Amino acid sequence: MKLEEIIGQLFILGFQGKDLNEHSPIIQDIKKRNLGGVILFDRLLANNKNHNNIESPAQVKGLCDFLQKHSQSPLLIAIDQEGGMVKRLKRKTGFPETESAYELGIHNDVIRTEIHAATTACTLGKLGINYNLSPVVDLNIYPDNPVIGKIQRSFSASPEHVVHHAVLWLAEHKKQNILTCLKHFPGHGNSQTDSHLGFTDISNSWKKSELIPFQKLINDKKSSPIDSIMLGHLYHKGFDSKYPASLSPVIVGSLLRNKLAFQGVIITDDLQMKAITDNYGLEESVCLALAAGVDMIIVGNNLEYKPDFLKQVIPAIQRAVKEKKIEEEHIYKAWKRVSRLKEKLDNTQHKL
Repeated sequence: MKLEEIIGQLFILGFQGKDLNEHSPIIQDIKKRNLGGVILFDRLLANNKNHNNIESPAQVKGLCDFLQKHSQSPLLIAIDQEGGMVKRLKRKTGFPETESAYELGIHNDVIRTEIHAATTACTLGKLGINYNLSPVVDLNIYPDNPVIGKIQRSFSASPEHVVHHAVLWLAEHKKQNILTCLKHFPGHGNSQTDSHLGFTDISNSWKKSELIPFQKLINDKKSSPIDSIMLGHLYHKGFDSKYPASLSPVIVGSLLRNKLAFQGVIITDDLQMKAITDNYGLEESVCLALAAGVDMIIVGNNLEYKPDFLKQVIPAIQRAVKEKKIEEEHIYKAWKRVSRLKEKLDNTQHKL
């Protein structure tokens, strides 16, 4: 496989619209540039639209089938379906209601958590969505945290409590063959600001206990192997005085790969979030992320719509490889990890 085709496999992109055709930009990315995955949104914030990829169960199923049949390998079809306030599949468009992580943590009932996790996973499976960007394993240390505690995304402030419910969540998704993602490494629970809106410095607020859920879940035989871990756009000068986690070779290599011994796919949060775009160009941040050792990159195309992004960024990455700014060996290692992740998917989900 050519280098440019391998690079395409390292991206998950958002796109516009609930109906596609052969000429749609995202289909062209899948067919011509070997795109690795897509991500679905219910709204298109870039155009101030309260609708985007999701209208009804039948429409989403048809959309996923159409996307999948154009891909040479199983296409990752991702979504943020955590429950509570953070879900793209909502009751108003015909999908079942599910409780937030916080509500499940408060009840602390195994059966209740299993039911909501199973409902989520079964819904995704029936639609053809094979990758849920959850669970959140951040600790609810700061309840007024605008992006975690305040919108009830964390199971608990207790690492053990978080791990307990995350294991249940992961197990129900595994039963339905839905890939999962722990987030947001190295811990977003005690941040005071929202990385969607700007620079988020956790240097003084972050606690060592925030690593515990990640470490325990990586080591836990019931939940292992973990499919993927998402890096937050979180700056901690004690780890890396120059780069946030999503662009940091120290956090990716020394901490997550070496110290925590994680061997699965490492993925960025959406690189269009302002914590990144306020400080880096999009092509620059992509190259920095890959140079840091990241395996997959999310560009949501939601905060800003760039239908030609992949067409433009692949040559930039090729130049960076040629100039030794990105190790070519890492591109191949990342591709192998992504390929192993896709091997977990049921072949029936991929219709050629």
